Amino acid sequence: MKKSSMTGNRGTRADGELTRARILETAGQLFAAHGFAGTPSKTIAAQAEVDLASINYHFGSRHGLYQATLAEAHRRVMDIASLRALADSPLSAEDKLHTLIRHLVDMSRSERSGWHLTVLATEFLAPSLHLETLFSQEVLPKALVLKQIIAGITGMPEDNPALTRCAVSILAPCLVLLLGGRGIPGPLQELSRQPADAIVAHLYQFAMGGLRACSPTPAQRELEDKPNA
Repeated sequence: MKKSSMTGNRGTRADGELTRARILETAGQLFAAHGFAGTPSKTIAAQAEVDLASINYHFGSRHGLYQATLAEAHRRVMDIASLRALADSPLSAEDKLHTLIRHLVDMSRSERSGWHLTVLATEFLAPSLHLETLFSQEVLPKALVLKQIIAGITGMPEDNPALTRCAVSILAPCLVLLLGGRGIPGPLQELSRQPADAIVAHLYQFAMGGLRACSPTPAQRELEDKPNA
């Protein structure tokens, strides 16, 4: 029996999605191993078992593929849907922050972390023109959700510029664990041998200590709430 056109379209879309995913995964592995400059499109196509036209069809160009790889790498660390689900959950704001730190520490320890952390580390340490797009499309929307969580802890309004400083202070040590080379000797290697629970507890306690210090006092909040004379 001949397939209906609708069934055929679904099959074509599914095949296209599988091809796109295979190209993206292959590119991620190669970019992690050789960098963007050292990974020509023909190498990606050969290893992904596609032709060059497929890369251009799905990503526009090698630059478009690299941008998509950076975005996918960032989503594998934390996707926006999961972060929003955490922010909207019934957990207390403090528990939301603890859960986020727990997730990031676990990601830094994961044996299944794959290529995405290497690709992100390379881009952050030697930024290209693609980093600005990554920030606007992936980093900033997630930062807004994080600031929402921090606002719930500190009592600051969500448009308070201090929340950005707080978010950076909280994320910076987590990013060092995530993007710092695990083979580099020194403090990072020592930390990698310490229990994950101890690292999570330490980062959370430091974060909470800083947020308490930055939180406005009841008197300050009352003054901010008063209308201008």
